[in-house]
Amino acid sequence: MLFRSTALDRRMLEVVIRSPDCDLDELVLECPELTWNQVFLELDRLSREGRIALKQKAPGQYRVVPSAEATEQVA
Repeated sequence: MLFRSTALDRRMLEVVIRSPDCDLDELVLECPELTWNQVFLELDRLSREGRIALKQKAPGQYRVVPSAEATEQVA
């Protein structure tokens, strides 16, 4: 599958790959140049494309996991 690649999605994937199982708040802290909304929207898009997965930790808490394909793209 061919994905559009932008500096924003590359940045998000780098953080998720470097810190697997991180949560949304950790991602926001790792990307101070981005707003919470930008991080959320990018995670939503990456999730819909199958490049990351959101796994429930607890009610209302999710961890972000990169797909194998995303890991290969960024490497």
